[in-house]
Amino acid sequence: MKLRTLAAVAAVSVSMFAGSAFADGRIAAALDAPVPAKTKVVAGGAVFVCEGSECVSAQAPSRALTAVACKALAKEVGRVSAFGGETRSLDADDLTRCNASAKGAALASAK
Repeated sequence: MKLRTLAAVAAVSVSMFAGSAFADGRIAAALDAPVPAKTKVVAGGAVFVCEGSECVSAQAPSRALTAVACKALAKEVGRVSAFGGETRSLDADDLTRCNASAKGAALASAK
């Protein structure tokens, strides 16, 4: 009986930690320009699938909903116009930081 109780407590503990690791779930990013082909990018510990003008991560950890993660994504696929999940979205200041080193940003500022 003690072994079953211990196993049940362990299972509940693991599910609680797993739930908090994926607290935000889905994160989507709208891109200023479409990607030329379907692309996978890892940013902020999340795998984003980019197609057309959208990148989506279906199971993102909460740390992926940051300007730093957005910046890593933008560096690979270009400027991001919106970045958010079910609980929150990045504001204009965060998006500015996100796009500071976006792919093609140097070309756009040189024009």
